[in-house]
Amino acid sequence: MSVRGIRGAITVEANESKQILDASVTLLNTIVEVNGIQPEDIAGIMITVTQDLDAAFPAKSIRQLEGWEFVPLMCSLEIAVEGSLERCIRFMVLVNTDLKQADMRHVYLGEAVKLRPDLAAAR
Repeated sequence: MSVRGIRGAITVEANESKQILDASVTLLNTIVEVNGIQPEDIAGIMITVTQDLDAAFPAKSIRQLEGWEFVPLMCSLEIAVEGSLERCIRFMVLVNTDLKQADMRHVYLGEAVKLRPDLAAAR
């Protein structure tokens, strides 16, 4: 069994707690669904937000989901690069699996499709 990374990103319209929390759950649920994984398969999730999102910790909404209480979550700030996508939440889900890295399905939602149109289209 190996640890594989699954990338994901989603954008929100505004720096509002509800939008950040709802978008985080949407992104997580989509990653889990398209990859057929369960919380117990996940070694941890690294979450970053752009510096314009400070109304909520995205991990808060995930910790409240049934079965996700023990999944390690870490939030941090994305590197501020001039001209980069704004109001973006990014995930790096580390999953224990027998699948190859090429079999992992990455998820880009909303304006985040612009980050990796090649991977977003593969879904």
